[in-house]
Amino acid sequence: MSSQTRTLKSKKTIALVAHDHKKDELINWVKKHRAILTEHHLIATGTTGKLIEDELNVAVQRVLSGPLGGDQQLGALIAVGKIDMVIFFWDPMESQPHDSDVKAFLRLCVLWNIPTASNSTSADFLISSHYMDEEYTVEIPDFDDYLTRNIKKGL
Repeated sequence: MSSQTRTLKSKKTIALVAHDHKKDELINWVKKHRAILTEHHLIATGTTGKLIEDELNVAVQRVLSGPLGGDQQLGALIAVGKIDMVIFFWDPMESQPHDSDVKAFLRLCVLWNIPTASNSTSADFLISSHYMDEEYTVEIPDFDDYLTRNIKKGL
């Protein structure tokens, strides 16, 4: 498959998501990285976004809570190039009522080559990268052939 590029600006759009049993861990991580995070545009699912707004005292763009469609909203933003990186503290020990949405969301992160962290250590590595404050050119799949393929009727 061929590829194309997209340039991430120096001010990133960062999606922040946490399952219920991981919200405290994410908020502690957010507090630790307050100075960096407040320099970027933050977007989060409903409850998590409110907690981050209260902690950082900055505006956080909020979508619906994950089980109500927030994961899908974030996935749609990834697909159109509106999210640059994802910090998603998901709970590997707890079944979620919206597991299929979570899987679809994580699939889109991989498909569109989005830097993604799923725990505090990987998030530390990601946010401490020198690319956080620089433009970065990322390779993404070019789906033009797929979108313009010949589709036969009756199949």
